[in-house]
Amino acid sequence: MYAAWSLRRDKLDTPDGYFLGGRSLTGIVIAGSMLLTNISTEHLVGMNGSAYRNGAIIVAWEVTSALALVAAALYFVPRYLKMGLTTIPQFLEKRFDGLTRTIIALLLIISFVTTLLPIVLYTGALNIESLFEISILLDVTKQQGMWITVLVVGIIGSVYAIFGGLKMVAYTDTLNGVGLLIAGLAVPFIALWDIGDGNIWGGLSKVYEHAPGKFNVISTEPSVGPGSRDSILPFEVLFTGLLINQLYFWTMHQSIIQRALGAVNLKEAQKGLLFTGVLKILIPLVIILPGIIGYYYFSDSLYDAQDTVYPMLLKQVLPVWMTGFFVAVVMGAVLSTFNSALNSAATIYSLGIHKRYIDLQASEGQLVRIGKSVSAILAVFAIGVAPFVAKAPAGLYQLLQQLNVIFFIPIASVILAWFLFPKVSGAGAKAGLLFGLLFYITMNFILKVNLHFVHIWGIEFVLNILVMHLVSMIKPNDNPFKITDVGAVNMEPWKYAKGLSIALVVVTVVIYALL
Repeated sequence: MYAAWSLRRDKLDTPDGYFLGGRSLTGIVIAGSMLLTNISTEHLVGMNGSAYRNGAIIVAWEVTSALALVAAALYFVPRYLKMGLTTIPQFLEKRFDGLTRTIIALLLIISFVTTLLPIVLYTGALNIESLFEISILLDVTKQQGMWITVLVVGIIGSVYAIFGGLKMVAYTDTLNGVGLLIAGLAVPFIALWDIGDGNIWGGLSKVYEHAPGKFNVISTEPSVGPGSRDSILPFEVLFTGLLINQLYFWTMHQSIIQRALGAVNLKEAQKGLLFTGVLKILIPLVIILPGIIGYYYFSDSLYDAQDTVYPMLLKQVLPVWMTGFFVAVVMGAVLSTFNSALNSAATIYSLGIHKRYIDLQASEGQLVRIGKSVSAILAVFAIGVAPFVAKAPAGLYQLLQQLNVIFFIPIASVILAWFLFPKVSGAGAKAGLLFGLLFYITMNFILKVNLHFVHIWGIEFVLNILVMHLVSMIKPNDNPFKITDVGAVNMEPWKYAKGLSIALVVVTVVIYALL
């Protein structure tokens, strides 16, 4: 209601207004929306469960995000905004060709439709059920409780995503982000207060003394050879595929970077990205520390059911009066990821597919209406399919979960080649894309090599670049392109961008040095 009232005078009948929030998003809104688009119930339940069992080694997924966000703020987003981009596939046509853009657009839409939308709804409903036992509260079966939760989340989320566009999504994400930080930080603080008999630091000392190894962020697991495929996150992978994955997610993934593309100017975009970096440094207090605290309470009794640790910790420490607020926050975390995927898929389809191949003369108003229709269709599909995800064969479900990972590195290779290697041609880009898709599937799923999958990402990236260069030697680039400022937004940088960037890099290194 607050967001609807705030945006009542906004024009949503143009592509910029609907898909980019009228290019009016500020730093705080961008940061809040980025954080909530990234964080969902899989993090609250799944990462805390992993931290309970494996310790703080998984912190790498969070703190190294800050490094990628620095790269986004100082290098990538200034170039995106200078070109006035609406979607990531859009700029591939400027450098390569229309077919490369279309292939990337289709891959992104497929990844949204087959994995992100239904699985976000399903896992969100599953985790809300495990946290709050909706079926017991409503006196229905678990399956009926799942359907009710999926319907409520899906309908509420799709309504304001469809009718409000990116700005509505971003505003509501920001409000939910504030709630997530308050409720998420309350859990470890209340727990430590309880453990320390009224002294939070005393409680932390007890948790540390109980299992100091759980606080170690450097894993000694094998990343090569026997046992590497079962390793959680060996330290060596931070320097290979993990950095490429983080670069892709925070600088090229449509549902994330679209918030920065909607910034009112470069200054606010950089603020938003770097504020997100600060939040990603702090977020382990919400999605990792509670899991380690759970080990203090439950020892290793839940090793075979690690995803129950966070729900059980909530029941252990959370006052009854806070549960309503907490369920609202968890719902918001599910809604934000779902809404972002809807909005991004609609943006890519309307501007990248419909405008190019179906109706070349489509007006701005028609494109917005098409975007709303696509969002509605995808929402209905996701709501209908989500409860049945649980019935899929284990192999199929596992495959669906990993489809996005198959796409990430090839797309990242092509986009980085766009920036770093001017000799790479459109033919080279398409060859690298195809090679990358086949390479990862072959190495990880068919040959099942004794190599940690993140290392495979790093090898794949290097080989993709080599393939692109080799093919480009045969079919050279005949479409030289130079970035020019189209005047979409004010390009004056934020004066504190470099200073905060250096601070984020230093803090990341210090975290690893101390822990």
